[in-house]
Amino acid sequence: MKYKDFEGEIEDLVRLKLDEIEEKEHIRILHAVESGSRAWGFASPDSDYDVRFIYVRKQEDYLRLETIRDTIDWELDETLDINGWDIKKVLQHFHKSNATIFEWANSPIVYKTTDEWKKIYEVGKQYFSCKSTMYHYYGTAQKTYNEYLNADSVKYKKYFYALRPVLAAKWIEKKKCPPPVLFQNLVDEVLEDEMKDPVASLVEQKVKMAESDKAPKIDVISNYLVENIAYLKGLMGEGQPDDRKPEWDGLDKAFLELVSEN
Repeated sequence: MKYKDFEGEIEDLVRLKLDEIEEKEHIRILHAVESGSRAWGFASPDSDYDVRFIYVRKQEDYLRLETIRDTIDWELDETLDINGWDIKKVLQHFHKSNATIFEWANSPIVYKTTDEWKKIYEVGKQYFSCKSTMYHYYGTAQKTYNEYLNADSVKYKKYFYALRPVLAAKWIEKKKCPPPVLFQNLVDEVLEDEMKDPVASLVEQKVKMAESDKAPKIDVISNYLVENIAYLKGLMGEGQPDDRKPEWDGLDKAFLELVSEN
């Protein structure tokens, strides 16, 4: 498509799509962001746009006996991947300390946001759990390495689907708070100095490659992943205390206030 190479035009198109979704789905979008490699700061030349949004329906929709959809899958093609979650689903996942929701909340590329969302996130942050979120990142890194990075020739983008979770988990171990979305921020803060040049070289190569391109395995990166995935596994097995917040009061209040005003 002609607009694929023009980021400004794509961003305008995304905002038009968000307006269209609001009108046709009879919802209001509270927060819409970019996720994935563009938000991480190293998109490939043929990377699509992964747009994620959080929305609220009218008050009466939440009072109906009929179950309503809590997701909207709007578009999926070679350029745009657009889908969203209902605010009720989002708040339920805040209660679980779902890592994905915290990443949407902290994406550096924001297409749309609202004051209501900012208030909700202030509540959501109180439910962040170091243990459950670290376990998510450990599991993601381990699964990615085992499935995609054991061969002699690998997709370099898959390195980042393992490296970034490892660094995110190390950030949580050190900072006890949600990790940043930008990969470089993780590198600057928690990546060991001796690994910074190999990782910088990997980034340079990745942004020039198509999503499906493969290249020879990079031993220094692979060895780092093996070592640190094992470290995280040990950390998860040390009987860390459950730091999840069991009560729902703050989230219930945020939900009721939002819906009563909508």
